[in-house]
Amino acid sequence: MSKKNYLAQFAKSFNWAGFFLPKKIYNDCSKLYAFCRILDDIVDEKTTLGSRVERFNEIKNIFKKNYKLNKNDRNEFDQNEHTLIIKDMIILADNNNIKPIILDDLIEGVESDLKPRVYFRSIKDLLVYSYRVAGTVGLMMGKILNVNDTRSLRGAIDLGIAMQLTNIARDVAEDQKINRQYIKPDFENIEATLKLADMFYESSFSSIKNIPFKYRFAIIVARRVYRQIGRKIIQKKTIENYEKSGKIYVNNFGKIYQTILSLFDLILLFLKDVESHQRKNEHEIISKEVDLDERI
Repeated sequence: MSKKNYLAQFAKSFNWAGFFLPKKIYNDCSKLYAFCRILDDIVDEKTTLGSRVERFNEIKNIFKKNYKLNKNDRNEFDQNEHTLIIKDMIILADNNNIKPIILDDLIEGVESDLKPRVYFRSIKDLLVYSYRVAGTVGLMMGKILNVNDTRSLRGAIDLGIAMQLTNIARDVAEDQKINRQYIKPDFENIEATLKLADMFYESSFSSIKNIPFKYRFAIIVARRVYRQIGRKIIQKKTIENYEKSGKIYVNNFGKIYQTILSLFDLILLFLKDVESHQRKNEHEIISKEVDLDERI
């Protein structure tokens, strides 16, 4: 059965950065993204909540059943598209020392959107959710890129959180339509969320120095391109302009420009020492609910 390239089809910014990765690593990243995508797609389906919960539970059961099987037994399992994606993810986790608890965190985070209404009341809610749905992905990416340094793995979590905060700031109007409020729907809170995202982007930067050199540029490009989405949002200045803009993204010219600037980041990174972790307080807030030391 041929498989869709979910990364190329649905994640243009990440796919652009993936151009700078070796083919095997790119394929592994595609498998990780495909797994995340099928979870998100079920939660966001335009069907009844009950139907979405039922479909999500089916995926969870397939995941748990496959995880308990050895690699040979998995070959005998049903060969539909979702099962193949799940098996690819499980084998990817096996091969890259990705702890099962990290995948459990991701699934729990995505599943938390399966409610009649999602409403966050605190910065802790926002940070824990952002870790679960995206910090986990950063951590798993770190493992795929053969990163073992603790500071760099914390930086990978930070980059994932930064990107999720950018997503949340970009999708406020869209989320409101489906009864999800991660932040208050006004421009002041959008700006504050992007300021918080910038702090996580900054914290992630020097830790990239401990990523193997052949993967470093791709991560720098992904970081720069995605951060630019937030800067384009800030340029809207008012909630009215923001709402009129629709989905805000970086076009191909913008991606080329950010890629050129990434060359200067690569040089700066070479000259820069790895800094101590800057988001210690935020990690401590997350760790009140999720033990990050155990995950790393």
